Amino acid sequence: MTRLSPRALPLLAPIFLSLTLGTASAQTALTLPGAVSRALTSGTDVTTARANLQKAQAGLRAVRADPTSLLPTLTQAEQDVAAQAAALDAAKLGAAQAAVSGYLAAAEGEARAALAAAQVALSDRNLKIAQARLAARVATALDVSRAQNSLNSDRQDLASARAALPVLEAQLTRTLNLPAGTDLKLGAVPAAPKLSTTLATLQTGLDKRLPSLVQAANGASFAALQVRLADNDYTPSRTLEDARVAAQNAQRSLDDGLRAAQTGVRDAYRSAQDAQERVALAREALQNAQSSLTQAQARLKAGTAAAVEVQQMQLQVQQAAFSLTQAQGGVWRALSALGSASGVDVTGLVN
Repeated sequence: MTRLSPRALPLLAPIFLSLTLGTASAQTALTLPGAVSRALTSGTDVTTARANLQKAQAGLRAVRADPTSLLPTLTQAEQDVAAQAAALDAAKLGAAQAAVSGYLAAAEGEARAALAAAQVALSDRNLKIAQARLAARVATALDVSRAQNSLNSDRQDLASARAALPVLEAQLTRTLNLPAGTDLKLGAVPAAPKLSTTLATLQTGLDKRLPSLVQAANGASFAALQVRLADNDYTPSRTLEDARVAAQNAQRSLDDGLRAAQTGVRDAYRSAQDAQERVALAREALQNAQSSLTQAQARLKAGTAAAVEVQQMQLQVQQAAFSLTQAQGGVWRALSALGSASGVDVTGLVN
């Protein structure tokens, strides 16, 4: 084996230090707001939409600077800017929704693995109790077999939960456009904000926010312009009639799209309300579990309960806490979905 000379160690020290720093920098501490912020900054769809808006704005400036530009050309350039601006806003909301979904999936995956580990610990203790009871001849071999099967099943659940974690983190890494193999350290899921915006407010102005409706509104407006331009004594009447039919069809498409979008906003709004109510129920269940744990600990101290009962209550508290985390995640998911449906950020995470 080759041995390093003592004189070589000082020379190699900077290399070792750089390798150590490189490994440490690979770990990224991340919070939910931080994940959304990164998605808005470096997300592929947002970057593309921003570039498209800048291109449309440059095109509009060129048309306005050209004294020979006709009204239809100017109108189309202005409409293109409005459409690309709506597309950028929608891309931001979509990126935020993807980041929220990915972050929650990874955070819940970590909590699920921790919960599975606690369940394995309890099942292992139950097996030992069953074996001790069998040795004392107050239990049967079947009791031990059942405890062993429960432990085996719980171990498999734990293995599955742990195996899912790298996949969930890799998906979040791709969503945030982070380097492959980044070691993520996720913060706790924060409480979601209250839904304070009214349904009527979110349903108003959809044709100015949602890209598909902006396109439809632009089409209806441009078709109406064509009618005005054809309504004179030097344009064939057939041209005017065709323009009117096209304008009616464009307006009909806009109205149909608007009604569908309003329905989507209403459904998303109700889902957000339901999700918030479930948080209150989950929080109450956690409080009840914590009270039961306190009582079990008092009974253990008084000698009227076994240690395994306290462990069972501790697991129930952990399960209730996990349910609360899921409920809070449900609110974040519902709010981000409502934002995408309405074109208005209701999470407070999108600038």
